[in-house]
Amino acid sequence: MEPRIQYAKTADGVSIAFWTLGEGTPVVQMPNLPWSHIQLEWQDPGHRRWYERMAERRKLVRYDGRGCGLSDRNVADYSVDAHMLDLQAVVERLGVQTFVLAGPIGAGPVAIAYAARHPEAVSQLLLWCTWARTPTELQTLRALREAGEWELYTEAAAHAMFGWSAGEEAHRFAAFVRECTTPETARAISNALADLDVTAMLSQVRSPTLIVQYRQTFTPRVEVARGLASAIPDARLALLEGTSVAPWMGDEEAALAAINEFLGVGEAAPAGAEPAAAGGLCTILFTDVEGSTALTERLGDAKAREVLRNHERIVREALRAHGGAEVKAMGDGFMASFSSATRVLECAIAMQRAFARHNETAAESIRVRIGLNAGEPIAEDQDLFGTAVIVAARIAARAEGGQILVSDTLRGLVAGKGFLFADRGDVVLRGFEDPVRLYEMRWQD
Repeated sequence: MEPRIQYAKTADGVSIAFWTLGEGTPVVQMPNLPWSHIQLEWQDPGHRRWYERMAERRKLVRYDGRGCGLSDRNVADYSVDAHMLDLQAVVERLGVQTFVLAGPIGAGPVAIAYAARHPEAVSQLLLWCTWARTPTELQTLRALREAGEWELYTEAAAHAMFGWSAGEEAHRFAAFVRECTTPETARAISNALADLDVTAMLSQVRSPTLIVQYRQTFTPRVEVARGLASAIPDARLALLEGTSVAPWMGDEEAALAAINEFLGVGEAAPAGAEPAAAGGLCTILFTDVEGSTALTERLGDAKAREVLRNHERIVREALRAHGGAEVKAMGDGFMASFSSATRVLECAIAMQRAFARHNETAAESIRVRIGLNAGEPIAEDQDLFGTAVIVAARIAARAEGGQILVSDTLRGLVAGKGFLFADRGDVVLRGFEDPVRLYEMRWQD
């Protein structure tokens, strides 16, 4: 079924068309500027298959940029800031706080700039066959566009993207390109971005980053991708075989495997990324920000929200890295489930260490209580219920900021795994008559 087209309104009054596909972690794919038409792309078998694969176990968000596709065409501003307004309008319309940002080809420089300016919003950055400044090869094609050779320019651009031997596939894409926008708008968008150079911003990107590059593409070259990977802190580079920047024309399975591993889902993902089934043994994690009410009273709603967004980003990054399933967010805390006792403990340790690093330089420290338990909860309507869940929440409430408290049940499951615990004795939790023995897990290096 074709995704339902929706609209978001930018801060400068431009209507942006978008659709969503699938459920789970939102992945917002920017348009390949200026070639974008979300309806025609869905009607193309290659585009559609790729989008369907990308939407497996996650929510794919795809939108048309201003001047293109089904978005408003009569627009004057095509600056990098204007393109960021398009992205911001869509994520605000969806109520998304954090998301994976995918910047393919011409959208890459804008994606880099957005990630550098909004590290609290971009949980992970996926760059696809892109650059920090326009490659020389594309500047050569620009001369055809400026000369008014619209059809010749679109044919040359399509062959440059798909490979010079693409033939009919490239011809079809050139025809698609001519439907995306007008020659005048394509010229305005391309000229606005032609001299854009975000090289200085690469070192400012704090989001985990994957750069996917095909070895034999005409443009960008492999050395461009290597330059991005070396300049963005801790970026990964996935070099794949192929001459086309279109993933469905190259090694599609290798591309999906690299992306799935990076995003923490699929065959290469850690175990436990799905919520526990009803009646199955699982481990449950609760986080709670210590003093969140006092923080709001002291800083006010807006600034306190900025602090809490850092808590959300750190928790979600740790969950993705260790195969945890976010059950729900509760303003100043999270509930998550794992199918592995070992992974939930490793995740809790990673969270506290990440908060400790954050607090070394942050103006406002974030001290988080973490409580862990194991049991067989009841799964219903994307949520978990039952005694095991309540006990985990009560344990988190007993912890102090920076502390991880664990039930005796969970501790027994990881005996001999090398974790260090300190006995905190029997504790009567609120609402329960029988005491529960608690242990503090040591997480400092």
